[in-house]
Amino acid sequence: MTLLHAHDYGGDGPQLVLLHGYGRSLADWDASAALLTAGHRVLAVDLPGHGRSPALSPWTIPAVVGHIADTLDAHGVAEAVVVGHSLGGVVAVEYARANVGRARARARAAVNLDGFWWGREYPGADRVGQGLLASAGMVAPPGYIAEKISNSVRFGIPADRAEATARAAARPLPDGTWQTLPERAEALQLFDELHRIFARGVTPWLEGVDYPLLVVQAGRQLPPAPGMEWFAEFSARFAQEVSEELSGLADTRPTIAVNRIDATHLMNLETPEAVAALVAGFVRGLPG
Repeated sequence: MTLLHAHDYGGDGPQLVLLHGYGRSLADWDASAALLTAGHRVLAVDLPGHGRSPALSPWTIPAVVGHIADTLDAHGVAEAVVVGHSLGGVVAVEYARANVGRARARARAAVNLDGFWWGREYPGADRVGQGLLASAGMVAPPGYIAEKISNSVRFGIPADRAEATARAAARPLPDGTWQTLPERAEALQLFDELHRIFARGVTPWLEGVDYPLLVVQAGRQLPPAPGMEWFAEFSARFAQEVSEELSGLADTRPTIAVNRIDATHLMNLETPEAVAALVAGFVRGLPG
């Protein structure tokens, strides 16, 4: 049994389990969790190799799902709606797929907040991959946290929230530098898993999903950094194709609901109130 780091926000009502994105931590959920506890019991978990959770090698989705199940069992969670942002959204879908009929830590439903990826053969994926591989698990300079705060404030994220989440997502080193997480070997394995899962696209990935699933797509794109206009074009094209796939799924699959939110991919940091409202509304509408 491997237990992951978790934080119990308390609250009373239907159980929610919150999962964060790649390179992030459960602290990303602090603002939304504070709102959700008004009508839910809320537990957030650091994914393996992230935040304060132990490393995992090889980093595979089945192993991650198993560790989350162990952790929820240890916290006495019998049934939950699993909510994930970005990478956490992918894991939420896979957790529910594996644990709908489980004796304990069952998934009642899942929410995927902008958690999509592309296959290796997707046009432009090789260029994006080069940048991801270059920065995966890097040791960042002493000014790393200040830089993260500055970048986040550009998107309307409060500086105190940006600082707290940036510090929770990296490990300080004795010389003043920062170890970004997950470390390099795990990050490379993680990317391999995403390429495997999305090799055929979003629609095939969601084949066989027969539990209630809410999929939320970002309604706005992140503004490009100088010199990264090509990535903005890549992201916009990919988002449009995902939107078309999701529309088709919503038309033919009664268990899958699709929504958009007026935010960028950083939605749970930018607009925690809107994210909490979407999640709460979905849970209220679940059968029984």
